[in-house]
Amino acid sequence: MNGLTEILKITLPSLVMLVMVWFLVKKYFEQEERKRHVQSIIKNQELITPLRLQACERIILFLERISPDSLLLRFNRPSYNCKQLQTELINSIRAEYEHNISQQLYISVTGWEMVKMAKNNIIHLINTTAEGLRPDDPSANLSMAIMEAVRRLPKNYTSEALKRIKEELDLL
Repeated sequence: MNGLTEILKITLPSLVMLVMVWFLVKKYFEQEERKRHVQSIIKNQELITPLRLQACERIILFLERISPDSLLLRFNRPSYNCKQLQTELINSIRAEYEHNISQQLYISVTGWEMVKMAKNNIIHLINTTAEGLRPDDPSANLSMAIMEAVRRLPKNYTSEALKRIKEELDLL
């Protein structure tokens, strides 16, 4: 019995020490893992933030380029008839959209939906305005009709999407 107490006197403090060391080492490794995780997040933010800024810039440029007044300034030719201008405007919007479609990776789902909605609404506006004219009318008739239709709209499609993208920029 005396030998057992002697063994317990030696092993019990050793076991207590072992448990304490195990907890300290475990806590140290958990803390190091958290540090690595935070550093990884910071590094990702350093890489993603410039890409998100660039995407927002490109989307803003896209929205400016597809606004009806900008489109009409770039594509209205005196030699065009209404149908040719309508085709040119819609082809330009679709090409610009396809060129910028990958930017949806870097903006919110809501922001991208507003961009798509602006694009679709402008195409719809052009098509419905063109339906009220004869295809062989001069392109100036379609230009004036589009500008008048834009003035009658309760809200500007591109402005609403631009506002949303700028709000996302503020969050960055």
